Amino acid sequence: MGRKQTDPALSRYGLLVLFLMGTISCCMVYLCFSALFRPRNGNTELLVSKVSDDLKSEDGDGDGDCCRGIEHLELWGDAVKWGSDFKVNSSKNCCLACKGMCSGDNGPCLCDSWVFCGDKQACGDQFGECWLKKQKDALEPDRRDSGDHVMWTSGLVFGRGEGIVGLETEYGTIHVKLLPDCAPHSISYILELLASRHCVGCHFYRAESRGKSWDSEGNHIEHAPYGPPFALIQGTLGAYGTVFKDIATEACPTIRRGSVAWVDSGPEFFISLASHNEWNKAYTVFGFVLPEDMEIVERIAQLPTEPEVWSNINVAVLGNPVPLHVRRIKRSGGNLN
Repeated sequence: MGRKQTDPALSRYGLLVLFLMGTISCCMVYLCFSALFRPRNGNTELLVSKVSDDLKSEDGDGDGDCCRGIEHLELWGDAVKWGSDFKVNSSKNCCLACKGMCSGDNGPCLCDSWVFCGDKQACGDQFGECWLKKQKDALEPDRRDSGDHVMWTSGLVFGRGEGIVGLETEYGTIHVKLLPDCAPHSISYILELLASRHCVGCHFYRAESRGKSWDSEGNHIEHAPYGPPFALIQGTLGAYGTVFKDIATEACPTIRRGSVAWVDSGPEFFISLASHNEWNKAYTVFGFVLPEDMEIVERIAQLPTEPEVWSNINVAVLGNPVPLHVRRIKRSGGNLN
């Protein structure tokens, strides 16, 4: 049986229509996600409104799968493996070599930073060198140089019980394990906040419980709606007097209970009280709350709120915002699983 012939012009028209429909669908998804976290225009004191045009999701289903660094950055520090004697073919392999020097569940990493030369033309004889280093203070790493003229790529690795900061509130301190291997640019900003030793203006301003949509472990209840409420607390890490540079999308695993992620490109962020598979890996995750501290997050989520509408989305805004301060935590023996 012969195939029915199709007018070529008509086929091209049909493909154009499909392309336009796809583009419109993507825009609608983006607007929906942005509206979910964006307050109305009048609330400038609650949120520095900055919506990223780039909401693309990148690979990475957890911190174990990540091995990223920052280009044009050279970290200094004591070498535990000399790059002149150790060459690899990618920055990821250099990062993995550093991770391989961690002592598992019971101790710190012998290597907590790595430096790789991956620009063949700029590096010359140093191309492929992988320097594995140990910082005197991993939360305040020794930087030798940065900028476009720097040929090195560097990254941090935090062992078990390390790389934990505290979000100190009047309701308790929320311990957050940072993920520099998944979101190195995000963690660089957090470390700047630590170095400045202040976070004036940082606070939580939105709080929504799990409602009847998620159980106590953050699992979605079958046939229940996905909100509102949306099971999260939202705030800002935009400190007064600190210049914030938008952070490009980094690793976007599925949001789980305890995930700490940016809203768009920051400095607005949220802590999730539930797993949100329906959000389709749309947000950069830069840390997670230690499980034993989720009760503090739950307590904040139960505070009195006032209803507001942000871009046709019903949200709950705290009647009294909760100030927070980012604090150093020397070491934690908490549950990191």
